[in-house]
Amino acid sequence: MSTARHTAALVLVLVAAGSFAFATGAAVIGGPADTIAEDRLAVQPADGPSGNYAYLNDDDEIVVDVSASNPNLPADFEGVNADSLASADGVFTVTYTADEHARVWIEHDDGSVTFTADGDPIEGRANNVTLGPNETVAVGLDIDARGEVAGTRLGADEFSIRAELAEPEAAPSASASTGGSGPITTVTAPSDDRREFAASEIDRDDTVRFEADGMFLDGANVTLDRLDLEGVETDSVELSAAGSPEPFEDGSALDAPTTPRSIAYLSVEHDFDPDEVDAMTIRFSASREALDDAGIDPENVTLYRRSEAGDWTEKDASVVGEDAVRILGLPEDRVHFRATTEEFSTFAVAERVPRFDVTGAAVEPEAIDPGEEATVRATVANGGGAGGERTVTLTADGEPVANETVALAPNETATVALTAAFETAGEYDLAVSGTDAGTLLVGDPAGGDGEGDDDTQDATAGENTGGSGGSGGSGAGPVEEPGGIDLVELGGLLALVALVAAGVALVRRMPRS
Repeated sequence: MSTARHTAALVLVLVAAGSFAFATGAAVIGGPADTIAEDRLAVQPADGPSGNYAYLNDDDEIVVDVSASNPNLPADFEGVNADSLASADGVFTVTYTADEHARVWIEHDDGSVTFTADGDPIEGRANNVTLGPNETVAVGLDIDARGEVAGTRLGADEFSIRAELAEPEAAPSASASTGGSGPITTVTAPSDDRREFAASEIDRDDTVRFEADGMFLDGANVTLDRLDLEGVETDSVELSAAGSPEPFEDGSALDAPTTPRSIAYLSVEHDFDPDEVDAMTIRFSASREALDDAGIDPENVTLYRRSEAGDWTEKDASVVGEDAVRILGLPEDRVHFRATTEEFSTFAVAERVPRFDVTGAAVEPEAIDPGEEATVRATVANGGGAGGERTVTLTADGEPVANETVALAPNETATVALTAAFETAGEYDLAVSGTDAGTLLVGDPAGGDGEGDDDTQDATAGENTGGSGGSGGSGAGPVEEPGGIDLVELGGLLALVALVAAGVALVRRMPRS
């Protein structure tokens, strides 16, 4: 491209929304890449001089920059000559890393820039190129700056790379039963919720794909769509799969510490040694409408595996991104999931849910006066697999008196304070959502009625009896009553009363200060 001084700048940026981290799907790729659709498309600057017009930014997004802002170009480069035509071959490459064949094309909004492959436009679905597994296309640029004024920004700010799975008649699928190009596979469907899989003529370390075609796990709400056996080291395999919305008769219901909620079950039986297969990827899907109706967030859908001992282990299913759904031609009214396991058994599709527990509670203070408040502090933990919120309730003798709402992420703990006033004297057994918080004493539950105690009443009764007894009409002596006072004791008592009266009189006569 020309480096004349009177130029029009071109900056194009690919922002791959929802791109996945570059990982296992692109072993044929060397070095960093902008990856799209579960790593099925890898985009990199091309080798050669024109590859300097492209680079990866800090977010690993491909940038095509034909302007002075490009760090790969000389300091005196100023862009494309105004009122001119320019072209560059091999600016960046697109590699398809999956096992199928795919059609690839580019879309953007500005007619001044045309993306090309082998000199022909690669824009729009009608001008797509078909890529086989691990096949790469080099993409170039044609730039039309005719009629542009120096300093003009050419091209759209963003362009997008589109792809779709090639139709079987255009390119044979890698999973098809072909005699010499891969394993021979057969799938039989005895019923909507059962599949029988078989494969032969497998080369060592092959990947064997079995299409389950929507086998029912929970009717059409949740279905098994595909099983992929990876790193197969035997020349033939057989599998049988069955689905059910309820636990199988010879199995057990999903039970794990995080208390997930089961949605459906999948049983996979096999005729090979598990060591002869590196891993199995389970692909399943759920109706968007069914998930919405059940209030299930797709990000909380996961997969559990049951061991021979009956323990359940999470395999952590992931949601297939929208780009991959489009490329693979999957139904867009369903949410698609994938999970990988190195072991085979019974599986459960499940929803991660919160699990809130009150792990401790205590009241402070433990004694108050009527009308005062007491505070109970409770420790609340979320031991479930999903975040959420719960309302915890303080009860007194089983009756609700206060509540607080707490929001916690998985494995998070918080302390909440619940305060309530108590008007009536008494002892109250406190609890927070069923967890004992101790006993609260309000006032003095045994006194406060103003009628005196039993000893005082007994003494008064004795005085009345002694005063009326004296010498009775029968001439007999004083009758002793239980708790009565004899004359000697009465004399001492009268002396004490006189002394107290004198003391009172003395006090009253004391001058006021």
